Amino acid sequence: MPDERQRREVEKHQVLVVNRKYAEVTGVINIESFDVREFVLQTTSGMLAIRGENLHIKALSLENGLVSIEGTMFDFAYFDEGSSTAQKAKGLLGKIFK
Repeated sequence: MPDERQRREVEKHQVLVVNRKYAEVTGVINIESFDVREFVLQTTSGMLAIRGENLHIKALSLENGLVSIEGTMFDFAYFDEGSSTAQKAKGLLGKIFK
């Protein structure tokens, strides 16, 4: 059972991106889905979709709420769990090129 300090760290959500090639996400509750083009993470601040190319997990610790991803990243988007699949798939580029 996690102690109080570990619990608070899992509740804190941060996204660190280095040169669009590496991302470290904290506050991750669950990985909803992932493939080489998209990761969908349930975080303490809502659902987060990370899109790109050749994405893969570098490190994973759901106990500590940490996921590290490597690859070329294009888009980071938050969405509500209740939104439709079409809305989830519509990222920043989709909104720009309506």
